[in-house]
Amino acid sequence: MDLTMTWNQILIFSTLLIFAPTSLLRAEEKRDCANAMTQVDMNQCAHTDFEEADKELNVIWEAARERARKLDEQHAEMKGAEAALLAAERGWIAYRDGHCELGGWEAHGGSMEPLLVWNCKAELTQERTKQLKKFVEGSGY
Repeated sequence: MDLTMTWNQILIFSTLLIFAPTSLLRAEEKRDCANAMTQVDMNQCAHTDFEEADKELNVIWEAARERARKLDEQHAEMKGAEAALLAAERGWIAYRDGHCELGGWEAHGGSMEPLLVWNCKAELTQERTKQLKKFVEGSGY
């Protein structure tokens, strides 16, 4: 068995390495999430929705953490707002991930499972962002 590559094989392999990533990027650019028809597209769009919601949450999280720090500064004798916020967020993330993983079991092992999980995570993340915005604004939690 000869393990050496011919020049034609090297040329073909090199071409695939060069053009494969760009073709994947073009497929991503063409994805129309408003009209997704395939399960792969729906799954990827749901994942993208979650990523966008998570980015928004991370922005408001920083503002919420700053507010909690200010509360701790104002009430030096009763510090703990930032620690409570952090504990709440860690608990919420565990809840979100477990809750959504359980929701995915409706289609466990099937191609629709990721769609259910990502949609659930996006929805709960959007709700959490609203809750943290209320905390930042001082209008409840």
